[in-house]
Amino acid sequence: MRFGLKKALQAAAPPALWLGVWQLAALAAGRELLLPGPLAVGERLLVLAGTADFWLSVGSTLGRVFLGLLWGALAGAALAFATHFSPWADRLISPAIRVVRATPVVSFILLVYLWVARSAIPWVIAGLMVLPVVWGALGAGLDSLDKQLLEFARAYRFTRFKTLRLVCLPALRPQFAAGLLTAFGLAWKSGVAAEVLCPPAYAIGSRIQQAKLGLETADLFAWTLAIVALSLALEKLLRQVLKRGDRA
Repeated sequence: MRFGLKKALQAAAPPALWLGVWQLAALAAGRELLLPGPLAVGERLLVLAGTADFWLSVGSTLGRVFLGLLWGALAGAALAFATHFSPWADRLISPAIRVVRATPVVSFILLVYLWVARSAIPWVIAGLMVLPVVWGALGAGLDSLDKQLLEFARAYRFTRFKTLRLVCLPALRPQFAAGLLTAFGLAWKSGVAAEVLCPPAYAIGSRIQQAKLGLETADLFAWTLAIVALSLALEKLLRQVLKRGDRA
């Protein structure tokens, strides 16, 4: 019983500390327009969560982020295998992926805005941020594959598909899982950032932009709190799914 209470106190101490700091900062600011307190933000979040617009915006943003995560992960995986096994593909594709990785996300948002529909910008941007991460993680995994296992596969005349299924994929699973977790965080942040700059009809980023233009600071903090909570919950869920896949 004492151990459980101690564990609960240890878990509650960090959020209690930072909520207290937030409340003191809000009191020092003196105006809700500058910095609303945690209670005001929590109340506003509850009000927003009771509207259909909130859930339409959340669902639309989630759909765009996961679409970007999906196409970016698939493209990154395909290009990782291509650049690993083909020297020509490595010479032609690797520099372009490194440029994508080094370019600020805001530059891509403004460029993509010229070429695709506004509603498609967030998932295109999310995928572009995911692609280099998955490519790099799988590329490093392919470079470190156990050469003895590959020799074993050749000695027993495994087909390429059998070698991929029985040797490569099990060895690459940890790198892919780690890369996908990192990529998800980037997809989430870049997707919402794209929504803020190029707001679709229903999106979390659109609501953040509206709150900023309307000087609704409590709404701005409430939507930000929703983003953080969703990100942490979804990352935990994704981590559990990947762990189950490792056990399977």
